[in-house]
Order: sequence, then structure tokens, then C-alpha cells
Amino acid sequence: MNETEFYTRLLALPDGANDVHYLAKRYLLRKETLLDGKLIKIYAEDLSSKDIVSGNYYPSMKNGMLKPCEMSDEKVIDFVLNLTIIT
Repeated sequence: MNETEFYTRLLALPDGANDVHYLAKRYLLRKETLLDGKLIKIYAEDLSSKDIVSGNYYPSMKNGMLKPCEMSDEKVIDFVLNLTIIT
């Protein structure tokens, strides 16, 4: 998964807290890169409901490994690919 658009977009997101739009809703996204880049954590909360997007990505695992937190891989991937950072 490391050669995918998902990984490229995930790396491009700045660490820290970011306001983003996803599916016409505003989310607060927190991204943290840990262990010298061997772990990337994301956690996003919809500010108008209780929806969350959460997962850990391990780029150093063979081809990368996404471990969502109690949701599908597809939800996390779609979120990362389709969010827009509010500037």
C-alpha cells in the first residue's frame, strides 16, 4: 500500500490538529507520526455529529499495513483520499 495515492496523501497531511471537510461536513483531524515514521496515527471527529475516523498505518510493514480502529479499511481510505484541509 506504500505506493498508493492513499499513502502519498497520508504523508502529505501535516502532523497536529487540522480542520478538514469531508462529505460536506467539518472534522477535526489529528495526525501523529511516531517511531521515526514507522507509525502514522489519524483520528478525526465530525464536529456536527458523533462520527469518527480512526486508524493506524504502519509503512514499514511489507507494502504497508492499515489497522483501522473499529471501522472498515475503506472508510479510512476514502476519508484520507477525499478530505480537504480548511486553510
